[in-house]
Order: sequence, then C-alpha cells, then structure tokens
Amino acid sequence: MGPTMHDVARVAGVSIKTVSNVINDYPHVRPGTRDRVNEAIEQLDYRPNLSARGLRSGRTGVIGLAVPSLRENYFAELADSVIRAAEKRGLGVMVEQTSGQRDGELRAVSTNRPRFLDGLLFSPVSLGDADADALLIDGPLVLLGERIFGGPTDHVTMHNMSSAQAAVEHLLEIGRRRIALIGADLHGGDEVNSANLRLRGYLRALEQAGIGLDPALVRPTSMSQWNRAGGAAATHRMVEEGVRFDAIFALNDTLGLGVLRALGEEGLRVPDDVAVIGFDNIDESKYSMPSMSTVDTGRDEIAAIAVDRLIERINEKGERRPPETFKPPFRIVKRESTGFVSEETE
Repeated sequence: MGPTMHDVARVAGVSIKTVSNVINDYPHVRPGTRDRVNEAIEQLDYRPNLSARGLRSGRTGVIGLAVPSLRENYFAELADSVIRAAEKRGLGVMVEQTSGQRDGELRAVSTNRPRFLDGLLFSPVSLGDADADALLIDGPLVLLGERIFGGPTDHVTMHNMSSAQAAVEHLLEIGRRRIALIGADLHGGDEVNSANLRLRGYLRALEQAGIGLDPALVRPTSMSQWNRAGGAAATHRMVEEGVRFDAIFALNDTLGLGVLRALGEEGLRVPDDVAVIGFDNIDESKYSMPSMSTVDTGRDEIAAIAVDRLIERINEKGERRPPETFKPPFRIVKRESTGFVSEETE
C-alpha cells in the first residue's frame, strides 16, 4: 500500500482532519501548518483518493490544462510546472492538446469537455477578442498567455513587451547596434499576441537608444514556425541577402536554437560575430553550444499562480469576484551567447 492520510498526519504532527482541510484547500488553516502538511505530502509522495473525495465533496480533485502543442518545449515545460504545482496542492491534472487550432480551442471550453474536471487552465493562441463569449463556461476557468484580454476570466500572463525591451537593451549594452529580430512581422497588424507584443518591446528599445529601424532586420515566421527550422531558415536568408547584423533577438528559445545552428553553418562565431538572445528560458537553452542568453518569464511562478487562482475560483461560493490579471516578474539570463560565463550549476 502507498502512504495514507494517517501517515501524512503523523509526519506533519497534525490531525487527520487538518490534513483533509489542507488537501481540500479550506481557507482557515494557519500558513505554517499548511506548509508542514504540504511538505509531508511531498516527502511521502502521497496521492489523495480522488474518487472518494469526489463522492464526499462533489469534486474530483482533477483539473484540466489545455495547451497548443506538447511538442513545443515551452508548453511541455509549462505542463510540467503546472503538474508539479497541482501535486503540491493535492490535485491531479489532465492535459489536452488543442494543436493551436481554433476548433480545438473551442472544443476545450465547450460544454462537451469532461465533466470530472473541477476547473480548467487554458492557453489559447487562435481565439481572439471576438471569441470572448466562448469563455463564459459553466465552471472555473483561468487563462494563460496573451491571446485574449478583457475576457470574463482570471488571466495569468507575462511581461512580453517590457521583457523583450530588456532583452534588446542587454544586446545594446554589450555594444551591438545591428540587432535582428526573428519571429514577428512588421506588418502583422494590431492583434494582441506574443509576437506583436515582443516586437513592440524591440522597437521601443531601439527608439529609446536613438537607433533607426531597418525593416530588413525584422524577419517574420508564422507562429507554427516558432521552431528550430524557422529560426535557422530566417537566419540563412539574412546571410544570403547580404543583410548586416551583429546580434539576433529570437522571439522564443526554440527559434534561437535554430539561429545558433544556422550561424555555425554560415561560419559566423557566437558571440564574437553575432550575439544571440532568446525568450522563455527552456531547459535546452542552458545546454546549447554556446549556452544561450534568454528571458526567464517566471514559468514556475505562472503555473503556481494559475493553479492557486483556479483553486480559489473552485472554492468560491455565492457572488464571484471580478476577474483579475497577474504578471510575475521576469529576469534576463546572461549566458555565453552574449559573452557571459553562466554560473548556473543545475
């Protein structure tokens, strides 16, 4: 047999009732007591009996996570962060892949979604402002990402514009002036999405540095090509066209990995000839050759906040509070691709 609630209570030095209160996220538990119980749960690798809990409370202890694609490093790592955050709170997670298609995203929030989910974390990329009514679902919902603003749900997102500006400012600080951007279109319209927001941060950094925009340095790829192949192809095209550049800002790390590959194939040294910075701080960026500087957007914090907000919405009774937006802090991770020796040891 695996560990039981009695075992958790014994290790934490509390009653079984207190363990139950923590697992069911009852609010009137002292923070220190809650921490001891959660530590005991993690130490023992205790998994609550979700079926029994569901019969008692009308809840199953399972939440959903709908993401565009688990083949994309960022979303795979986000799913891992969400699962770990949920486990600490005694919840299971069912992960659904929407393929980033509008139909798939609408299905994720439709009335046909699994009834055993207590709530849903949802990261849409194809739905827009006109689809806001689709978010009026019969159940707790928290949005992840930038795709929809002003909707009827809590929204946990990142500082796309200001963090992109900080990434470009890092390149400017090391003396780079011909900074290319890969992953957005100058004529992409006013649509609110990650590409356009990061593009705005890039443009603002150049403007504040007194550097004029060279359109040849902005290289679009579709969101479906935010991958290694897209980053490599855009880099090769710039070289073939004779575009001068001494730095590249890739709008995600996977694009950046393709950039590093293409620069090597073109005989350009990183960071001597071209400095490179990515975005998202996926695990692979630590281990590229050279290691890649990047923007850490606080993925673990995003996951923890999202799970906590969903739990709060699940536990709400009576009148619901107005929706809120949360943005955890970001940081610039300086590594070899911009001339820094990483001190990371993990």
